[in-house]
Amino acid sequence: MEISRPIKTEEEYNKALKEMESVFHSAKDTPDGDKLELLALLIGDYESKHYQIRQLSPIEALKAEMEEQGLTQSGLAERFGMSKGAISEIINGKKQMSVRFMKFLHKDLGIPAEILLA
Repeated sequence: MEISRPIKTEEEYNKALKEMESVFHSAKDTPDGDKLELLALLIGDYESKHYQIRQLSPIEALKAEMEEQGLTQSGLAERFGMSKGAISEIINGKKQMSVRFMKFLHKDLGIPAEILLA
């Protein structure tokens, strides 16, 4: 595949992905390394236009992290020292998260601060 223009179709995108795979482990500052760098830029540009990932809300992030860690509302309440009812109110949007709770979510559950503060 010759790199001469932006990726415009799904077919070109798939070809670029295959081409990238073939040069993926190329050394930097070599012809294949340069090709890899260009493909990464073109693929990234195409994906940002056609495969946008929306950012999760704080509640969606909390629910996703609870699911990933196998935490129930009761388990989260116990871990944080809150009542299950208070956790339920937060998850259902009836109660706002406190700064202390957001710090816990960030430090203990690993939810990025930029999501919690959005």
